[in-house]
Amino acid sequence: MTVPLQTTDLGKRYGRQWALRDCSLTLPPGRVGALVGPNGAGKTTLLQMAVGLTAPSTGSIAVFGAAPRQHPLRVLPRVGFVAQDQPLYCGFSVAEMLTVGRKLNARWDDTLARTRLTRLGIPLDKKVGALSGGQRAQVALALALGKRPDLLLLDEPIAALDPLARREFLHTLTEAAQAEGLTVLLSSHIIADLERICDYLIILSASRVQLAGDIAALVAQHRMLVGPRAEVAAMAQEHSVIQTGHSGTQATLLVRTNGRVAVVPHSWAVQEVALEELVLAYLGQQLTEAPEPTAYRGKGVRA
Repeated sequence: MTVPLQTTDLGKRYGRQWALRDCSLTLPPGRVGALVGPNGAGKTTLLQMAVGLTAPSTGSIAVFGAAPRQHPLRVLPRVGFVAQDQPLYCGFSVAEMLTVGRKLNARWDDTLARTRLTRLGIPLDKKVGALSGGQRAQVALALALGKRPDLLLLDEPIAALDPLARREFLHTLTEAAQAEGLTVLLSSHIIADLERICDYLIILSASRVQLAGDIAALVAQHRMLVGPRAEVAAMAQEHSVIQTGHSGTQATLLVRTNGRVAVVPHSWAVQEVALEELVLAYLGQQLTEAPEPTAYRGKGVRA
């Protein structure tokens, strides 16, 4: 099966500022992926390149084996995209928005889109601008799902929603992913929501991929170690230390165990790690600035 999304050394540069760099990742088919990172980490840039809205400065991106900018007719019909601001025509009725979807997408499933919105109690004759934020998000999702996509990309679609609207949106998304066998990549800051529906994790920080993989496997590979501060250096030789905290003579380490939890001395307590602890530890890492790639020749950039 063709990989839905794959990048190799992908980078996007605006002048001297990198929005994304050295990004290599693979999103396996059939997974619901969480794309996590602080503002400015490159999440939106990655998703925009995946749908051909912007071109890479370095490296490559492939969606179902094809470059989105070079082969839009092969890629775009198979991809549903909900942008961060949920761009909809506020003067249109919901039914008119569905008509737009039908006219623009050859694989459009009008029954699917209408059924989802009707079941949610969203009036088809109501103007989009008169809907609540949660209802507009559901309309945007229905338009994306109506394309019958194989890959669904969502750029922080629930950031401004209240808890009830978020729950309803995520329920609709989970139901659709299971029913249609979609591959999904969902960008969000709300880790508790992601933990409920996602099984794959990509962490972006400082414009680079910090961690990517199956959530259950990643959590199993990490542990919280609590023990004597004097033994931290020795522990760092055995495990990859992701985050360190101190309190008096005691130290707390979040480590990637490399499969060697058994070698932890008796003076150290071993605790399992929650997904939120794992994500925050990687987001808190400070990267050493790498040399800038020279393959890009942009305006105002020296070779």
